[in-house]
Amino acid sequence: MSYDGSVSPNETVSRPSGFEPQHPQRLAALRAYAILDTPPERAFDEIAEMAAQACGTPMAHINFVDADRQWIKAAFGHAARAMPLAFGFCTEAMRADGALVLPDLTAEPESAANPLVTGDPHLRFYAGVPLVTPDGWAIGTLCVLDRIPRTLTDQQLFILKALARTVMTQLESRNAEAALRRNEERYRSLFTFIDAGFCLIEVEFADGDRPVDYRFLEVNPAFERQTGLRAPVGRRMRDLAPDLEQHWFDLYGRVALTGEPVRFEQAAAALGRWYDVHAYRVDGPARNRVAILFNDITERRRSENALRAREAELRLVADAMPVLIAFIDRDLTYRFANAAYETWTGQAPDAVVGRTVGDLLGPGAFEARRAGIERALAGQEVREEWAWTFPNGQARIADTRYLPRRGPDGRVDGFYVFAHDVSERKRNEVLLQSRAEHLEAQVAAQTRDRDRVWTLSPVLKLVSDRTGRVQSVNPSWSRALGWSEAETVGRPALDFLAPTERAAAEAALRPLCADSRVEDIELACLTRAGDRRRVLWTVVPEDGLFYGFGRDITEQRQAEEALRQSQKLEAIGQLTGGVAHDFNNLLTIIRSSVEFLRRPDLAETRRRRYLDAVSDTVDRAARLTGQLLAFARRQALKPQVFDIGARLRSIADMLDSVTGARIRVAIDLPATPRYVRADQSQFETALINMAVNARDAMDGEGNLTLRLEGDSPMPPIRGHAGAKGPFVAVRVSDTGAGIPDADLGRIFEPFFTTKEVGKGTGLGLSQVIGFAKQSGGDIDVASALGHGTTFSLYLPQVAAPAAASEADREARPEAEPRRGLCILVVEDNLGVGRFCTQILEDLGHAPVWAKSAEEALAELDRAPDRFDAVFSDVVMPGMGGFALARQLRTRRPDLPVVLTSGYSHVLAEDDAHGFALLRKPYSAEQLAQVLSEAARRGGQPDARARPEPASD
Repeated sequence: MSYDGSVSPNETVSRPSGFEPQHPQRLAALRAYAILDTPPERAFDEIAEMAAQACGTPMAHINFVDADRQWIKAAFGHAARAMPLAFGFCTEAMRADGALVLPDLTAEPESAANPLVTGDPHLRFYAGVPLVTPDGWAIGTLCVLDRIPRTLTDQQLFILKALARTVMTQLESRNAEAALRRNEERYRSLFTFIDAGFCLIEVEFADGDRPVDYRFLEVNPAFERQTGLRAPVGRRMRDLAPDLEQHWFDLYGRVALTGEPVRFEQAAAALGRWYDVHAYRVDGPARNRVAILFNDITERRRSENALRAREAELRLVADAMPVLIAFIDRDLTYRFANAAYETWTGQAPDAVVGRTVGDLLGPGAFEARRAGIERALAGQEVREEWAWTFPNGQARIADTRYLPRRGPDGRVDGFYVFAHDVSERKRNEVLLQSRAEHLEAQVAAQTRDRDRVWTLSPVLKLVSDRTGRVQSVNPSWSRALGWSEAETVGRPALDFLAPTERAAAEAALRPLCADSRVEDIELACLTRAGDRRRVLWTVVPEDGLFYGFGRDITEQRQAEEALRQSQKLEAIGQLTGGVAHDFNNLLTIIRSSVEFLRRPDLAETRRRRYLDAVSDTVDRAARLTGQLLAFARRQALKPQVFDIGARLRSIADMLDSVTGARIRVAIDLPATPRYVRADQSQFETALINMAVNARDAMDGEGNLTLRLEGDSPMPPIRGHAGAKGPFVAVRVSDTGAGIPDADLGRIFEPFFTTKEVGKGTGLGLSQVIGFAKQSGGDIDVASALGHGTTFSLYLPQVAAPAAASEADREARPEAEPRRGLCILVVEDNLGVGRFCTQILEDLGHAPVWAKSAEEALAELDRAPDRFDAVFSDVVMPGMGGFALARQLRTRRPDLPVVLTSGYSHVLAEDDAHGFALLRKPYSAEQLAQVLSEAARRGGQPDARARPEPASD
């Protein structure tokens, strides 16, 4: 290993001692050349190749050393790559003053272990010259390499060093070119993007030196914005603006002839603008070319004019104000004073300006104010109160402010004086202080009153955060529920509600999250003893908290329950008056008819008339009992799918006989049919009940409208949730007197009526709501006194039935009832049982009577194949008829079962039980028909509509 310390004769820059790869100045010098990680460049590749050829080595490269790596810019004889600092010997060469020559790298243990010696490319020779910046920082090396030991001649070393300087020269040239390009781009950008307009013109003269026009040679983009002239290059100004004033041409002509630059502000009336212009000659005197840089200052001139006008206005304002206003410079001389100085000092403003503070105020007053003035001149805002004596001898108090003013250089060049006469304010402050003390006493008293309201109020008061945790409660909470404040605060408010009501309470209180108040929510609150109290709550959100106010209505609800019980007794009294009257009328007809029928000499025509009267009266009694059951929502309906529009049309045709000739009935139906699944007879009864009510409300004269709407949702009604549906809505509207608000909430109650006793049972609308509820719908009412009433009956809408099946059913002929059947009759009532078996015997059947379901099962066990059908009552002691039918369906699926009942809550709740049903009272013909049909079907469930008794 040897070091060549020779230096070139013209190398004069001293290098910093040592080599530190991470030295910030060295790294800054390296990055200033922007050479790292750049693509290959031919100039550097040629230098590396010349170095290898001059030194006779197969490899050479130009290497730059970063903080933590070596990066090869140009390589000859091997691939360029980046390497760690520890690889190779370039960092050693950068520490050398001249060249580093290592003839045999295996001669020294340290170099022999280098990865480039032990591995690819298996170096044995290295010679490198540092690349040094003009400031002396080594940033890389130019080195030659070989796979065999060798050395370099002095001439080769000289060439290698010269090539290293060439690398640096190339870097400097590269930097200079980049800087030149940046400057060109900068100047071009400046020319393009500056807001100032620029143009190069050529002045045209006549008669030797008289300028007459000029032509535009070049303009920047801002030119058009500043002048409004479009596409000026190559055109003359007289063509673009014929009315431009001559003095513009004279100014530019003088600059072209004399070469003296000018700077001026002037108006161009032809362009409607003011300009700030800087013009100078370019390209020598012979070419008459002038470069012009200008700015449109029209707005500035307008602003200056406006500013002067505002200054005049401000002077007027300042003079009109009762406040003392002045400006004093650093020499303590008044430069401005408003008209108030004449009131305060007896001196006119013009007499004040130019005088010093000491001269105007006098030595004593000036000395008192000196400290404040010095602070203002030091840049502080000063505020003081001074006693002031007006020229008329009045003693006043002045609230004085000194506000420093800073010049363009930021230094304080004086201060403003603002003095307010605050004598009245001082007197008012004393008065206000007295009043404030009085007010504080009032506030303290009101606070005590508020605390008393919180403490003594019988209303339960609770405050919670937005998560529902209780923050505070008043004593009424503890008195009503037994929970102390310590036991309540910090717990969720829902903990104090009955568990069954917590979910509903959360839903009801949800509007609080949207900052909406919640009113009149009745909740069951738990007492500490485990009881429940009914509390009516109002909760209000305010300032991030929830304020709850509760009224304990437990005793009120108990009183209401007692009232309801008394109302039930009153309803029973109404029932005995109205229903008993109707039944007595019916029994009178039956009794009278039976007495006449007992006469042996009664004519046949009269006998048939009395028999028909008995039959019709029984049908009316059956309808009345059916109505009563519908009112109680316990009647077993016989739902079937039908076109409700067609039914409305047919009912409307017969309403004239119900409503009378003076009531005009109108009907409004949709174009397409709408279908429902309901009891058709009960629907007709409900519609007639509503029509009768409308007739009575109109006193027999008016308009009655029936309107049908389909595919509608059912809205919330009387606190019950609505449903999406679809529903049909049957609206019955009248032009009657309307329903009073006091009665509107009771019209659907059973037995409620406004008619006299004996003229109505009050069950009509109860039948309607009972039918609607059982059919899965509801009824709503809207009424206004003097404007009539509209009842809206909602029923679930269903799909249209299959046309073919309907046609088949209509075409099917009525079958002749079968005879000779063995019927097991199950009936616990002795009279009904005897009558039923007698009818069956008269019809040609063989009845066997069992007085209970258990007896019937035993009879079936004794003779399993004896019976063709079972005819059973529904309501019986022990096992009921419905349970018997289900058991027989399991044990004897082939045995038909027919049920009969005047009332059963089980059948009322489940109209899809699948058994044939015959309602009491029934006729012999109806009994024969239903048993015959059941026997023909066998044990299959009844999928058709159940038989309709004639009485309905």
